[in-house]
Amino acid sequence: MADAASRLTALAEELLGVPLPVRLRAWDGSEAGPANGPVLIIRDRRALRRLLWKPGELGLARAWVAGEIDVEGDLYTVLDRLAGFLWERGEESRGLLETVRDPRVRAAAAALLRLAGPFPPPKPPLEEMRGRSGARHTRRRDKQAISHHYDVGNEFYAIVLGPSMVYSCAYWTEQGSLEDAQRDKLDLIARKLGLKEGDRLLDVGCGWGSMAIHAAREYGARVVGVTLSREQAAFARKRIAEEGLTDRIEIRVQDYRDVEDGPFDAISSIGMAEHVGTVKYREYADALYGLLKPGGRLLNHQISRRPEPDEEAYEVDAFIDAYVFPDGELAPMGRTLTTLEDAGFEVRDVEAIREHYALTLRRWVANLEGDWDRAVRLTSPGRARIWRLYMAASAVSFERNRIGVNQFLAVRTPGSGASGVALRPRVWSESGESLEPEESQEPQGR
Repeated sequence: MADAASRLTALAEELLGVPLPVRLRAWDGSEAGPANGPVLIIRDRRALRRLLWKPGELGLARAWVAGEIDVEGDLYTVLDRLAGFLWERGEESRGLLETVRDPRVRAAAAALLRLAGPFPPPKPPLEEMRGRSGARHTRRRDKQAISHHYDVGNEFYAIVLGPSMVYSCAYWTEQGSLEDAQRDKLDLIARKLGLKEGDRLLDVGCGWGSMAIHAAREYGARVVGVTLSREQAAFARKRIAEEGLTDRIEIRVQDYRDVEDGPFDAISSIGMAEHVGTVKYREYADALYGLLKPGGRLLNHQISRRPEPDEEAYEVDAFIDAYVFPDGELAPMGRTLTTLEDAGFEVRDVEAIREHYALTLRRWVANLEGDWDRAVRLTSPGRARIWRLYMAASAVSFERNRIGVNQFLAVRTPGSGASGVALRPRVWSESGESLEPEESQEPQGR
């Protein structure tokens, strides 16, 4: 096993056909690769067994969650440099052993097997969600998936999200605090919805109650918030009571498909549609359309992915599905828009805020790293490592334009054609970003 790093680097480059972009430090203390920059640490050769058994993101993720690999230096730089292997060279990284045909490459793969040690690989870390059965996106399975992600503990989320307790992309009008940017996002949504005193708002996937509180306190709206997470609901109700808003806000542990007390003047769906699933997306759009009164508005805030050349071959990210958002699915922006229109909505505005999410995620990672020991105590070392990796990798994905996030303003326009959307000019920045005009910055409510 002498000089394992050099042997591993040579074998990896033989298999992949390109130089490794990061320096390696192996379990025997040896190092190899580029001298400058961050170091990818392989603490245990069990990590190699995971990679050979599950090539690509899932094998790497399991090794990361188990603490068998780590990073010394800037995590974002390592992820950015490895992105070409994980995302742009997907076939090679997914199937090192399954797809090789060249005898020279086969020999390198066999040597890597010997370096990895006895098979089979260790069991997956406990934090991986297993035991799912039945069809995706039934009420029962959706509730299990939501619980896996959101019922991690409100104290843990308070570390990551900060005082705003908003778990979606912030809106950065200037380089201020995360709390300011989240408040600005909530207010942007309220203004797009045209909220005013007495309006009835349905907040789908209401989280810890931040949008409901903002709409009731700043605009005088009456709000129904629904979530499948009991921990979120308990936290939201406590906050609402402390704000003195229990007469204006009702929080329910309820599936949006079971809401029957419409119509509503407006609906906000912020970071919730990603859980719906592509096969259920039309059902989602139809349900929200049916819950709005004529002239009512929907603000759908949703992460999107880039279209695939062959959409039928699209695969859900294995790491995200196993450890982060079970059964979550992303759709291209165009598909979302078309589905909303097919349901009867008039889509009046689409705002892309991809860069805003990259900055938001970097702030969340900084929050987690800044209180790491407590985050580990509140959950587990593996769970904290999952959140650090997924948020940092997501930031890189947004920065590289692999994924985006968009706000769709859609109206249930009545037969008269009167949408109620104000006539106001758009303002554009030099980078092509849509800005709000000066006169629309103040709240339109009370």
